Amino acid sequence: MNAPLPNTHSLREHVSAEEWRMRVDLAACYRLVAMYGWDDLVFTHISARVPGPEHHFLINPYGLLFEEITASSLVKVDLQGRKVMDSPYEINPAGFTIHSAIHEAREDANCVIHLHTVDGVAVSTQKDGLLPISQHSLFPMSGLSYHAYEGIALNPEEKVRLVADLGNTCSMILRNHGLLTCDKTVADAFLRMFFLQRSCEIQVKAQSSGGALIQVDPRIVAGIQAAAEKVTLSAGGNIAWPALLRKLDRVAADYKD
Repeated sequence: MNAPLPNTHSLREHVSAEEWRMRVDLAACYRLVAMYGWDDLVFTHISARVPGPEHHFLINPYGLLFEEITASSLVKVDLQGRKVMDSPYEINPAGFTIHSAIHEAREDANCVIHLHTVDGVAVSTQKDGLLPISQHSLFPMSGLSYHAYEGIALNPEEKVRLVADLGNTCSMILRNHGLLTCDKTVADAFLRMFFLQRSCEIQVKAQSSGGALIQVDPRIVAGIQAAAEKVTLSAGGNIAWPALLRKLDRVAADYKD
């Protein structure tokens, strides 16, 4: 029998209202990733900046499945991955390497999502990367970057190259590795990941048919890309996220504990 999880009392009364809201959103994001089947046991991470002047961040407790994560179990760390608040949990320092690099370099990257989905990794291995073969793909392609594989993310020197490759984009394909999105809010980062992941799923399924693929006319691509933020991505926090939380609450509301 597995050992019981450490008991974590609610932190709601011990953190600011702003931090608690961020904790609830981040815990919800972990649960939604598990609900969609995008998790990889305990080996990927979603991080969020704690509101306020301190450079503190929330990340998953190492060893918990995404479906087990709650607002109170999230661990608060600094840019070096050191705990800045008592917690019965530890984190995976290697897992925070990519996240800390982006949080430090991008003030707008309040949430960073990194996943190893099957279809995301499959597309990351393809020389041409993501193809403009679906309407879904045009949204991430409006700001998509790539980073070459350098092994398991343990080398601090890679952080410089990762940040340079990311530039000012909010969606990235890590070659031979997986997918990454970032944005001002958890909701917007999740919506970006939804479109990036769904684009990869469509591409892999279309390629599996063995038939010739039709790419979207470049003029249409340019037109939709120009309107991407206005048409869809800007709806992340205002429309899509509340609907997703309602869906999550019907399955499990304990992420708010």
